[in-house]
Amino acid sequence: MKALGVHKPQYNRLIDIYAELVFQYNTLTDEFEKGGFQYEVSTDQGGAKKSPILASLENLRKDILTYSDRLCLNPSAMKAVKPDKGKAKSGLAAALKDLG
Repeated sequence: MKALGVHKPQYNRLIDIYAELVFQYNTLTDEFEKGGFQYEVSTDQGGAKKSPILASLENLRKDILTYSDRLCLNPSAMKAVKPDKGKAKSGLAAALKDLG
């Protein structure tokens, strides 16, 4: 985020939440894989329904996408953002940029 020019210290809590969501997603994905990708479970009435782990994974995917949009961590979010908007660049910074 710093390299993209969109990081602010105020976002650190959101970044922590995003990282936790990704960690949970990876952990549940490993469990889902170890369980043989069982996507349905039997109900007491004899029917089938979506497994709880799959439902959790779907919700985590949605949450991760929302947070990645807010934190400008995906290409579609970056299209709408102008990093460092309104920030005046110093003459030294401009000269160094021209050199590089």
